[in-house]
Amino acid sequence: MPNRTKRYQESAAQVDKSRIYDPVEAIEIVKKIANAKFDETVDLAVKLGVDPRHGDQMVRGVTPLPHGSGKKRRVAVFARGENAQAAEEAGADAVGAEDLVAKIQAGADKEFDVFLATPDVMGIVGRLGRVLTQRMPNPKAGTVTPDIARAVREVKTGGRVEFKVEKTGIVHMPIGKASYTVDQLRENFSAAIGAILKARPAAAKGHYLQQIVISSTMGPGLRIDTAAAARIADK
Repeated sequence: MPNRTKRYQESAAQVDKSRIYDPVEAIEIVKKIANAKFDETVDLAVKLGVDPRHGDQMVRGVTPLPHGSGKKRRVAVFARGENAQAAEEAGADAVGAEDLVAKIQAGADKEFDVFLATPDVMGIVGRLGRVLTQRMPNPKAGTVTPDIARAVREVKTGGRVEFKVEKTGIVHMPIGKASYTVDQLRENFSAAIGAILKARPAAAKGHYLQQIVISSTMGPGLRIDTAAAARIADK
């Protein structure tokens, strides 16, 4: 058992581990017990009934959060011509084609959180597969798009969040900050769950949403009623 701080223990005492909470009640409690000296992130963890070892059961996607994730991210865009100009005007932190590929190959990948690209430059971006790995621009994740200006704006405002199921069958996603209102977090939660439901692969059988937990950065997790979560996502 890891040593828990006094703050964590006090927060955990306000959570009934045997309960499965309604989404809104869980959000209210997470906000109440998020008492760190910084604005904690509210995180969502969803255990899915899929086996990611099989390609036809992979779950990944991108979704805009109505109120943003609250996280500022540096964006690099691979584009040429008018698309490059549009990306710059939308607020991209770096824009280029061969020159940007060379910069990333030289070790600049750590300067950026998100990489976007237009379809016409993927031939050169493919050289970065071993460098960017999971951050590689991908059409399925919405990071390869002809509407590059919109993609940049969504990422820079924190409203665009990528998700991908891990080997354990769990999807992790930030849904806002503890300083957000309950309604803002509820709407972001609804958007996130809706996107995960929409991304359900045809090969997934049985119960898809197996377990949902939300927590703040420094706080304990609260289990959420999966049926109630699905209902909220439908609204």
